[in-house]
Amino acid sequence: MTADTLRDRVTKFFQKNVANRVMRQMPFQTLLETTGRKSGQPRTTPLGGRRIGDAFWFVSEFGDRSQYIRNIQADPNVRVRLNGRWHRGTAHLLPEDDARARMRTLPGYNNVGVRTFGTNLLTVRVDLID
Repeated sequence: MTADTLRDRVTKFFQKNVANRVMRQMPFQTLLETTGRKSGQPRTTPLGGRRIGDAFWFVSEFGDRSQYIRNIQADPNVRVRLNGRWHRGTAHLLPEDDARARMRTLPGYNNVGVRTFGTNLLTVRVDLID
């Protein structure tokens, strides 16, 4: 097992079993809700990003290896909770976008984790409907 693979496994384990469980309970934490591609059940993921106009932008640290990205590939209809309010939207994966440059336009506190642990950065834009 390579160092990157081990780091990815440890990071994903910590996020899934500790950080995400705590962050989902925070009333103003930004959440992304996708539909599970196998279960059909809602899946929520805490994340950071920024609303710009009628779009919400974020960078996935593990790209197409992230479960929520795989869910978006199966069904791009999502919801995003911003400042305690849910918004429906359509997610677009933007592999051609320069994710590192995009992160410079997003809140810095989230970028620390993405930059530190990210191994397959992928920009995502959610066009908000309401």
